[in-house]
Amino acid sequence: MNPVLSPNGQAILLLTAPLIAGHGKSSPDLLSPGEYKRLAQHLRELKHQPADLLSPAADNLLKKCQPIVDANRLQRLLGRGFLLSQVVERWQARAIWVVSRADPNYPRRLKLKLREDSPAVLYGCGDMALLETGGLAVVGSRHVDDALIEYTMGVGRLAARAGRTIVSGGAKGIDQSAMRGALEAGGTVTGVLADNLEKTAMNRENRNLLLDGQLVLISPYDPSAGFNVGNAMQRNKLIYALADASLVVSSDFSKGGTWAGATEQLEKLRFVPVFVRAPSGGSEGLEALQRRGARPWPNPGDVEALAAVFDVAKSVSPPSDQAGLPLHELEDPIEVPLEAESTAESLASSVATCEPSPSDHRDVRHEPIAETIGAVPAPEQTKTPEPTNDIRSQPQPTPAEVVFAAVRDSARKILIVPTRDADFAEALGVSSAQAKVWLKRLLEEGVIEKQRKPPGYIVKQSNLF
Repeated sequence: MNPVLSPNGQAILLLTAPLIAGHGKSSPDLLSPGEYKRLAQHLRELKHQPADLLSPAADNLLKKCQPIVDANRLQRLLGRGFLLSQVVERWQARAIWVVSRADPNYPRRLKLKLREDSPAVLYGCGDMALLETGGLAVVGSRHVDDALIEYTMGVGRLAARAGRTIVSGGAKGIDQSAMRGALEAGGTVTGVLADNLEKTAMNRENRNLLLDGQLVLISPYDPSAGFNVGNAMQRNKLIYALADASLVVSSDFSKGGTWAGATEQLEKLRFVPVFVRAPSGGSEGLEALQRRGARPWPNPGDVEALAAVFDVAKSVSPPSDQAGLPLHELEDPIEVPLEAESTAESLASSVATCEPSPSDHRDVRHEPIAETIGAVPAPEQTKTPEPTNDIRSQPQPTPAEVVFAAVRDSARKILIVPTRDADFAEALGVSSAQAKVWLKRLLEEGVIEKQRKPPGYIVKQSNLF
């Protein structure tokens, strides 16, 4: 079922999208990603959302936005309602959906990792649920020999047998080979396109795969947009953000989109571990990526060996400069910072020692009242004592409460995507029986929920804020 275009989505499209109805040029007034980012921040400060710009009483709000974007320019963009209705009708006829960053069904992996740099709108075709399954990102050069094509198809087939989604860019060469190998083996694939989403979605070979839920295609660019080198470079970060681990099969040295995306991931974003095909002798690009921190691909030959690759991914944490930023919709005027989240390592330490985890400075607004009260009342005083900030005078949690608080914090990090109880136990380094006890309590508290498709436990949207 395709998501309905929300009022916020309509406003964002009018401000940022070219709205190409088949042919024609886009408006020169369109807001750039940087301009829209500043406007969205300004609207939050004013306690407004993008949809408010379309209200009958928007004139005053437009004037308040004048310091950020010229009000006349905003009016021209927002006045393209008829053109928007035309392109939306065209997209719907082709089963293309649009979701904005202001919508609750926007991919949470992108919002978590890219934050306010996540695309303002995403266009797509196929089952959106695949965007939350993670998987293996496979990238590489367009022009490769038949041996590398077959090698990459083998990687795709193995991922399918292991139940792991392949995430790639849809370009000819390595990208398409990985995707084809997975699809032919009955696996699932996420294709992040830089151009021609509409044409690709209408391809006869892709239609049944899209309808059957094996394939989802997305793009941050207009469905009719042609190829653009800059767009191809920019979409690379989406591929990595949607995956759990990544493999670079081939790359030129110090040039090309594959090199740019991999080095950005290694040196700046660090969303997932980057593996390079090994042995890479004779490939200057792959050898240079290893020197920059990429890991040699272990060439797993079976499902169990591939699972070990994803175990490495679990040890990779997001960059520290992203910690504490609001995860909720970035156009929402009410911002609540994320709580500090403990790692599995600190949790294991807490369980062993019954000492507070280093991240146990939680916001008590998220804790049940019964867990914040437990101290014995002080004896009756003959006179009112002076206020004190001495921590010894405050109610202290029991060791069990400290441990479960660490579990709760870790759950909010681990269960951002549907996770089975066995995987949750493995991530925490505890027995399955203990993990089930904790999951049951998290369900009772309303922190998480259990879903059927894809199966697993997942943090409730409201508890991500």
